[in-house]
Amino acid sequence: MEENRKIPNHVAIILDGNGRWAKSKGMPRNYGHVQGAKTVEVICEEAYRMGIQYLTVYAFSTENWNRPQDEVDALMGLLRNYMKTCLKTAAKNNMCVRVIGDKTRLAEDIRERIRQLEEATKDNTGLHFQIAINYGGRDEIVRAVRRLAALTAQGELRPEEITEQTLSDMLDTHDLPEPDLLIRTCNELRISNFLLWQLAYTEFYFTPVAWPDFSKEELEKAVDAYNRRDRRYGLVKE
Repeated sequence: MEENRKIPNHVAIILDGNGRWAKSKGMPRNYGHVQGAKTVEVICEEAYRMGIQYLTVYAFSTENWNRPQDEVDALMGLLRNYMKTCLKTAAKNNMCVRVIGDKTRLAEDIRERIRQLEEATKDNTGLHFQIAINYGGRDEIVRAVRRLAALTAQGELRPEEITEQTLSDMLDTHDLPEPDLLIRTCNELRISNFLLWQLAYTEFYFTPVAWPDFSKEELEKAVDAYNRRDRRYGLVKE
C-alpha cells in the first residue's frame, strides 16, 4: 500500500447479490446467504488489517420480512448460527460486536444470543463491527423522534433545545463515527433505507461484484476509489 494512502475510519457495506449469485450457479438462494456470511468473516479480518476501525454491514432490513416465508425462515436460521460463529471470531480477533436495528421483532432466542455476543465482546479493542438486523433508516429516525417526543412530554427537553446532535444522540449509532465510505455490491445504485441520517457526507462506491465474491482485492479497490475523491465537504465525526 502507498504510504500516503488514506484508510477510511468507518466503512458501511450493503451486502447485495447473495441470491442472484446462488441462482447463477444453479443453487438455492439460501446457499448464497451462507456463502455471504463466510465473506463477512473474511472482510472483517481484512478490513482491520487495512486499518479500518469500524465496519457496519446491512444484514437484514425491515423490508426483508416481505420476502417469501421460507427464505425469511432460512435467514433467521442462518442468523442463529452466525451469532455462534461470530462469538468465536470476535474472541479470536479481539472484535467488538454490536447489533443495530429494532430487535423487538426478532425471536427471543435470537435476542438472547445477540445480548450474549454484545456482552462478551463489549471490552474488545479490535475492529468495531456493527450488524444491522431488522434495521431501516426511516424506522431508526422514527424511533429516535419518539424518544425525543417522550422527553419533551415529560418536561425534560424543550423543543427549541432539539438540534441535529440531539437527534443523533437518539439513534442506534449514537456513539459511532459517521461512515466515511459506503460500499454496495452487485451493481445496485441505491441505499435502500440504510443509515439515511448517517450517510449525509459519506462517499459511495458501487461494484458489480456480488457479495459472496467480494474479496480483499475488491475492498482495496473501494479504498483506492475513496482516495481519489476530494473530501472538501466531509463533515465526519471523529
